[in-house]
Amino acid sequence: MQINRNIVPNFYRVLQEQDEQKQISNAQELKDAFATLVNAADSQGPFFLGANISFVDVQVAPWIIRLSRVLKPYRAWPDPDAGSRWGAWVNAIEANEHVKATSDDELYIDSYERYAQNRPNTSLLASAINSGRSLP
Repeated sequence: MQINRNIVPNFYRVLQEQDEQKQISNAQELKDAFATLVNAADSQGPFFLGANISFVDVQVAPWIIRLSRVLKPYRAWPDPDAGSRWGAWVNAIEANEHVKATSDDELYIDSYERYAQNRPNTSLLASAINSGRSLP
């Protein structure tokens, strides 16, 4: 699945990388992974399959939320372009009552600080990203 193979590892590569130039190239890979999903999505949206939230949206929502809650403060992740298909999808996910009910903005910053600083022994996932291995 695109999310587990491309979005999740690229998210952590952007977050954990301390070298600014590598952050930029990793961010482009993450943007490309999201673009692949956007290109496969219903053209009108706002959700992946159209007007209603679907399983794909539920799977990708946590990672869309983490862009603004984690990557924006730690890595200056840009807001989506106004009027873009990607922007419509992000806005629909962010505005969804069920997504809102499961998201606590305060927890994101605290939970991901150690990843952003790439502290040793943070987790098996962090170690896998740092060593170039597949995710545990």
